[in-house]
Amino acid sequence: MTQVARPPRSESGGLAARVSLGRRFTPVSTEFLLIASTALLLTLFGLVMVLSATSATAVANGSNPMSGALRQGIFAILGIPLMFLISRLPVRFLKKLAWPALFGAVALQLLVFTPLGVADGGNRNWIQVVGFQMQPSEFLKLALSLWIAYVLLRKHAMLGTWHHVFIPVVPVGALAIGTVLAGKDLGTAMVLVLILLGCLFFSGVKLRLFIIPVIIGVAAVLAYALSSTDRMRRITANCDDMALYNTDCYQSIHGIWGMANGGIFGLGLGNSQEKYGWLPAPGNDFIFAIVGEELGLIGCIVVLALFTFFTVGAFHIIRKTDDPFIRVAAGGITVWIAGQAVLNVGVVVGLFPVMGVPLPFMSQGGTALLAVLLACGVLLAFARTLPSGEKQESASRTRARGVRAARRGRVSE
Repeated sequence: MTQVARPPRSESGGLAARVSLGRRFTPVSTEFLLIASTALLLTLFGLVMVLSATSATAVANGSNPMSGALRQGIFAILGIPLMFLISRLPVRFLKKLAWPALFGAVALQLLVFTPLGVADGGNRNWIQVVGFQMQPSEFLKLALSLWIAYVLLRKHAMLGTWHHVFIPVVPVGALAIGTVLAGKDLGTAMVLVLILLGCLFFSGVKLRLFIIPVIIGVAAVLAYALSSTDRMRRITANCDDMALYNTDCYQSIHGIWGMANGGIFGLGLGNSQEKYGWLPAPGNDFIFAIVGEELGLIGCIVVLALFTFFTVGAFHIIRKTDDPFIRVAAGGITVWIAGQAVLNVGVVVGLFPVMGVPLPFMSQGGTALLAVLLACGVLLAFARTLPSGEKQESASRTRARGVRAARRGRVSE
């Protein structure tokens, strides 16, 4: 009986499977770990502080003391998995998403001027959907960062001329920011202006071309502020004494009192006095004052340190990447989150007038938390494109050996 020899088994399929599996378990970069860990810690810290800050008024109103934290927790449970899901998306997909994201965010923002829109504190910047209030401008921050990065990527070789820098970035950006200003939300509009300027800065635009958008942005903010006597009165209010305690400085003074009451070690978690009806918005824009009162200077330093670590991780992505899209988008997102944190803390300690800017990750507001976690997912997707620590070390050693070899070659000549 003749035995037919079997053809040799191809190992290409098994090899491809092993390579794919190896990529799945490749160690992530240090930047990925730094951004992910700080985002999770700040979110958890924020949930605890929202529970502490809102429970007193909830009990006084006959509501569940955990209702505010539970609502915030729903968005955290939704946002954290989405953050890690987005981190697996390829960068080329995020580039394709830039235009649809901007159109969708602007369309969502325009809904505030429909019957779905809700006004609060003189601002019309929310919509009511299925029992939940949403703030569409929070999603506009992320969409604007991705869109500007994509447009400037396409024009990367032409950024030396002013019309390629300005068009369409400045007109479209101004239109998007105008939809927020139309709802009288100056704080969010200022953050959007920071994002636009940050993206232009990290794109490598020449300084002389960068100065013009800065002047235009500052002039637009000043013109909007000067257009209302009530707005100018609140911006220029001097809260150093008690003269305006019952009017424009009530919230600022109680915020400073809360920080002062905490001292170094704080009154203890849950022991704030200002949250019992004295400090307006203790769980929202002034949650940092509750942190200072209950956890003291040490608690404030911990929060600021976490934001610092987050910013360092994001700036490492900007510094190490070779992709202009990643550099500009990461720059816009970093300026958004870090700049908004600086504005919020500055308002609480009295450096800036009250402008209604929440503290990222921590302030009560499901839409703001969800948008920031989605932005972190984008940063994590960018961080995945960076080599891990071992690969970076290997590349550095290879470059060093190349430099030494080149030097020896020049010496031998």
